[in-house]
Amino acid sequence: MRIVVVGGGVMGLATAWQLTRRGERPIVVERFARGHHEGASHGETRNYNNAYGDAHYLDLLAVAREGWDALGEVDGEPLLRRHGLVSHGPGPALGAANRAPLAELADALTARGIPADLLDGAEAARRWPGMRFESTVLYSPDAGVARAAAALRELERRTVAAGGEVRWNTRVAAIAPDADGVDVVTGAGVLRADVVVATVGAWTEKLLGASGDAGPAATGGGVTRGGGLGIQLPRLRVTEETPAHFTPRIDVPWPSFNHFVAPGSQPANVYGMPTPGEGVKVGFHGIGDEVDPDARPHRSVRQRELRAYVREWFPGLDPDSAVPISCTYTTTPDEAFVLDRVGRVVVGAGFSGQGFKFAPGVGATLAELALDPTARADPAFRLR
Repeated sequence: MRIVVVGGGVMGLATAWQLTRRGERPIVVERFARGHHEGASHGETRNYNNAYGDAHYLDLLAVAREGWDALGEVDGEPLLRRHGLVSHGPGPALGAANRAPLAELADALTARGIPADLLDGAEAARRWPGMRFESTVLYSPDAGVARAAAALRELERRTVAAGGEVRWNTRVAAIAPDADGVDVVTGAGVLRADVVVATVGAWTEKLLGASGDAGPAATGGGVTRGGGLGIQLPRLRVTEETPAHFTPRIDVPWPSFNHFVAPGSQPANVYGMPTPGEGVKVGFHGIGDEVDPDARPHRSVRQRELRAYVREWFPGLDPDSAVPISCTYTTTPDEAFVLDRVGRVVVGAGFSGQGFKFAPGVGATLAELALDPTARADPAFRLR
């Protein structure tokens, strides 16, 4: 079977790698150059956050973990740095609907055999003196960060070593399915495929949605305008998010973290992680300005509020040392992923600022959808 993956971010590369594990030789096409900063996959680290309560996320996380382990070490170090994750705060967390969020998350994790401990705030402050806690803290020692840039390199290396291809700087003008296959129209010619997997992030609506005219000509994620396949997608809100790296002012251990803030106390929930050589990354979740990915301003926003938050909650960081960074979120209304197949087109989209850690699991799911037209993802991830 000939499979073309459109979009060479982490989801596209993870899908290609998973296809090679199943004996396929996919072709990945990506409009931008290797290492570009126009999408959502660049940077050295991403939060490996396992603080989920819903079964479908925990199932996907288990598949992802198998993939991370199978990728092994890169440059002498595993792709997951499991230095632990602390989650705290009274606000709602994903998958925690009916009880105190942290208690629900702890129960869900321990039921899966994933280590999870509830600590009081004083004990947490002793363990992590660079941070401040007011109440109960959920500690997940098996979590931490994914080495994002290293993961992208390794996924590409594994794909190519197994006979696949990754074509950078390759624009896709259109995806045109017919009864016998799919034409992928690029600036270098037409690729004929049996199945196409589209993992184009912020450009999903422009390529696959009801109209190819959703904004200016798409030029990213492997796409130029010419989409409009008519796939009924959920509303995909594209925002530019600007977390920042802060310099530690004391030499202490740093976990990854979630802060589920009291509603109205901060602009949004907060997440972050240590990034060696860059500092500690701190960001508000999902509050950036909505943007057209082809006219993205690369503008830093909410930095005054972010510095004020760090000043209040991170005694171990210098709040005035912020170095903002930029990425995109593509968010569905309920923040659930889209993993589904329509005819000969497989869709992976809407990873809502939380997808990277799931990438090997997402890749496995999309690979199965590509290879088996009767396969289905969990109902929570299907088009509806």
